[in-house]
Amino acid sequence: MTISSMTGFARADGSGEGVAWTWEARSVNGRGLDVRLRLPPGFEPIEIAAREAVSKRLTRGNISVTLTIEKQQANGAFRLNEAVLADVIKAAERVTELSGATRPDAAQLLMIKGVLETSDQTVEDAGARQRREASLLQSLETALDKLAEARRGEGARLQTVITDQIAQIDQLAASVRVSPSRTPEAIMGRLRDAIARLVDTTATLDQERLHQEAVLIATRADVEEELQRLAAHVAAAREILQERGSVGRKLDFLAQEFNREANTLCSKANAVDVTRLGLQLKTVIDQFREQVQNVE
Repeated sequence: MTISSMTGFARADGSGEGVAWTWEARSVNGRGLDVRLRLPPGFEPIEIAAREAVSKRLTRGNISVTLTIEKQQANGAFRLNEAVLADVIKAAERVTELSGATRPDAAQLLMIKGVLETSDQTVEDAGARQRREASLLQSLETALDKLAEARRGEGARLQTVITDQIAQIDQLAASVRVSPSRTPEAIMGRLRDAIARLVDTTATLDQERLHQEAVLIATRADVEEELQRLAAHVAAAREILQERGSVGRKLDFLAQEFNREANTLCSKANAVDVTRLGLQLKTVIDQFREQVQNVE
């Protein structure tokens, strides 16, 4: 299966019922699903349906959806508002009667606001508004489908990177496991050297207590449990990458677990090669954690 990223962009255009529109949808990473919807005045009735359309397709990410509207001017779109014209003529006649001024001609009357109406000034038919809103929502779904596809495309790239990082973690842990410094002989040699230094500086050192401390030191320096847990986390990460749906939170949790084991391994390391491998492990795990922050 292919995971999805939380990063993407898409747009969809449309027109109908005297308007042209553009939907733009942007997505970046986020802890949950945060939808920010920007609609022009007068288009608020589609907000609930628009938010539902987003939540049906996406489960995580900061989503910004913007609708831009441009009104179209059709040919012959002017209409004479006879009721307004009648009121204007009546008022003009009264002004002439009171002041003796010349009556306005037809051209002057047409210049008065409200006498001539354009198509966007007329009362919109309820059926036309419903058809336009349905077309807008259908166009939004197209934009969201494109956004989801863009996120899957980015997710495919992420999956390749994350899969490689998991392989690096597995390889580094395997290198620690076969490190020559972890052989019983190497551990015994380091303990002998430490004991020799103590004996040379301390005349009253108790041999039985010294043996107990040596065993304790060896136990604390053993990283076998950390290596086993790292192997289990690697297997879990590979299984998660094959799951359907949102897996980002699971991978983020595993990144924390990887980091915990790497920290413990570094703190226990008592040889230069193990310390070096532990630091490389921490570097790869940090890179892994950065990448999974973008996974849905």
